[in-house]
Amino acid sequence: MAKDIGIDLGTANVLIYVVGKGIVLNEPSVVAIDTKTDKVLAVGSEAYRMVGRTPGNIRAIRPLKDGVISDFDITEAMLSYFINKLSVKGFLSKPNIMICAPTNITEIERKAIIQAAEKSGGAKVYLEAEPKVAALGAGMDIFKPSGNMVIDMGGGTSDIAILSLGDIVASRSIRVAGDRMNTEIVNYMKHEHNLIIGERTAETIKIKIGTAYPEPDNEQKTMAVRGRDSVSGMPTETTITAAEVEIAIHDSVDQIVAAAMSVLETIPPELAADIIDRGIMLTGGGALLDGIDKLFSERLTVPVIISEDPLDNVAKGAGVLLEHMDTKTAKQNND
Repeated sequence: MAKDIGIDLGTANVLIYVVGKGIVLNEPSVVAIDTKTDKVLAVGSEAYRMVGRTPGNIRAIRPLKDGVISDFDITEAMLSYFINKLSVKGFLSKPNIMICAPTNITEIERKAIIQAAEKSGGAKVYLEAEPKVAALGAGMDIFKPSGNMVIDMGGGTSDIAILSLGDIVASRSIRVAGDRMNTEIVNYMKHEHNLIIGERTAETIKIKIGTAYPEPDNEQKTMAVRGRDSVSGMPTETTITAAEVEIAIHDSVDQIVAAAMSVLETIPPELAADIIDRGIMLTGGGALLDGIDKLFSERLTVPVIISEDPLDNVAKGAGVLLEHMDTKTAKQNND
């Protein structure tokens, strides 16, 4: 029998949850292609190692941009590769796939995601809203008649949603998240240090010393960064502090806070009261940014909790929903 799978099709990473096994795959959403032959050379971690280091005829492509598919064929090739790698297909059956997407995608973008999943070997394909699935994966009980708020900050999008009775009451999705922060770090290094760095180096800076909250000890946290001098063109090294990273990504963080405020302003007072009681759950890679909970709590005047495994929440939640559907279907069949 085929095993049902939940997929977090992220701009930065693809995570796959197999029912009964848990998360079995977590790899970067990158595909390396030979431009002369259009042949796929590597997928996932192997392709990610090639980013910024390939010869002219090899391109490392990220087929998802801002949480949606920007290159259909490559997304399909990537998904097929991952699904075949897991050998979840049965002898005569295909797996059902639960796939997650940002809340504000268009009908065309929805169809592209479903089609890519079907072509890569899915039987039935279900599409669910990312923040709803992330809330489930973070352990929130969203099926009760009380308000829950989740902010899911991924690579391409930040999704903010208020949930009650198993559905979204109010939501907003903005295309400002981890990737935008990386770009801001690249720009900051170029303007302030005359140093040209790549996206991978910017990501490393963000993970190692990145912070969202300005604090006095941020001056003490430093990191040596290597790149190319924008004036001489020679390889060089400079040092950056955590306080500088905070300045670099300040705009992006501000936009996410503003989006969260705009969602809170639209909800009924009863739900607002629930959120003051329960707090806001932060999930996604952005939740790992140092001081982000402190900043949100201060600006939104509501308690803020970081989920236990923020990177795994969406995939876990997709698995929970699939298992929930399985038990429902079994019940109906028994009835």
